[in-house]
Amino acid sequence: MNKELIINSTNNKVEIALLEDRKLVELHQQKSDNKFLVGDIYLGRIKKLMPGLNAAFVDIGHSKDAFLHYTDLGPNLRSVVKFTNDAINGKSNIHLLDKFNFEPEIIKTGKINEVLSKKELILVQILKEPISTKGPRLTCELTIAGRHMVLTPFNNVIAISKKISSNEERKRLKNLIESIKPKNFGIIVRTAAEGKKVAELHEEMEVMLNKWKTIFSKLKVASPPSKILSELDKTTSILRDVLTDSFNRIIINDKEMMINAKNYLSQISADQINILTYHRSKKPVFDVYGITKQIKSSFGKTATMSSGAYLVIEHTEAMHVIDVNSGHKLVQGDQAETALKVNMEAAVEIARQMRLRDIGGIIIIDYIDMRNTDHKKLLLTTMRDQMKKDRAQHTILPLSKFGLMQITRQRVKPQLNINTLEVCPACKGTGKVSPTILIDENIERDLTNIYQSRPKSKITLVVHPYLEAFINKGIPSKRWRWYFKFNKMVKIVVDNNIGLTDYKFYDGNQDEIRLS
Repeated sequence: MNKELIINSTNNKVEIALLEDRKLVELHQQKSDNKFLVGDIYLGRIKKLMPGLNAAFVDIGHSKDAFLHYTDLGPNLRSVVKFTNDAINGKSNIHLLDKFNFEPEIIKTGKINEVLSKKELILVQILKEPISTKGPRLTCELTIAGRHMVLTPFNNVIAISKKISSNEERKRLKNLIESIKPKNFGIIVRTAAEGKKVAELHEEMEVMLNKWKTIFSKLKVASPPSKILSELDKTTSILRDVLTDSFNRIIINDKEMMINAKNYLSQISADQINILTYHRSKKPVFDVYGITKQIKSSFGKTATMSSGAYLVIEHTEAMHVIDVNSGHKLVQGDQAETALKVNMEAAVEIARQMRLRDIGGIIIIDYIDMRNTDHKKLLLTTMRDQMKKDRAQHTILPLSKFGLMQITRQRVKPQLNINTLEVCPACKGTGKVSPTILIDENIERDLTNIYQSRPKSKITLVVHPYLEAFINKGIPSKRWRWYFKFNKMVKIVVDNNIGLTDYKFYDGNQDEIRLS
């Protein structure tokens, strides 16, 4: 599979497009002023306890208080609180946990007001970005992510990614991690660690421990609410999480970001630096690689597939609903086979749309009805295979007796919504246009004025393709009539971006001729 990462940096945001075989499958956006990213660690203060919700609201500096549920506290909450207070009060002088005395674990069925109190300081990590009117969601189970591993303080668990299927490799990695892991730190081994040597993993372990040391150092001088550790920016975090040996190109249009990406790649995968490419063209990078066109065609209410079948995607407060329609272009044949064909194609597109739009929560899919049990099983298998590429946690249920498929997908940030509607180029959104029947008369009038004021000028007329076709239509055409009238041939240039009834004149020096 051909994989490409296209990065478009502007003054106020960074857009990252992931392409698989030239097809857009993920789109990430980060505003320059976004200060609350998933993975950021904050020293917050308990603002309010809500026993009815079994949760607390925490002040971390966001306009909306962040939400911390009891189930996100983690069993070692008391140890995290003790470590935080010892660091702030100067009772501890070392960041390592090998001599740290753990506090008793909290019970899973406990109450929030039994373990936390109002105005208490607490070390938290953003689990989900602010969504709609809600503030960030927090957790006290801290993690520090690397490319091959994730460091989890206050436990000793070693977990291996389920995507590493070889039992020998899983055993090798577990033994290797046990030999380099510091005491009272857990490790989650990521898929990217498969086949890696001890030296490489040990080097990354040191980097993560240095980040933990930074947290400890900042706690000594922190004044809540304050950020203690920043997650990587969106570009480097995407490189960390998705970069594999199958990537062919990474294209960036910003010099500074290009340097940062090069430095980061030199640390995590030095042999892939040569796939970095700087976009030098003046044309927008998303336009050059066809991403803008794919965005416009993929983010509307409907998503059309190559066969002519299409999806209708609706968003409600509680869930997303996707309806599969066969369209009118399908070849008529066996009804059961036709339904299977459409549903299989739709499964591929739905998996892509969920990744692309980052749809989370409950998703209900209304496929075309199928009676054949084998066809239903095949559709479920196809849907699960397509969703294996998705990094978000998800659960897919078999078709119900009503023919509906239910999916839950992890939501960690706001769904990506892009308005694909454009202002009408003819009326500029006013709903009113000049009478189109007069357009050729208006152009001829303006040509008369131009040739009277500059009779020797070579005139170029820039118009929309539809208007160009109208001007050249017939024998004699409008253009030839102007030639007979002015004794000069007007050059016609087509511009797809100009309004349907708009037109512009340019002289021989390509300077626009403005008419009052």
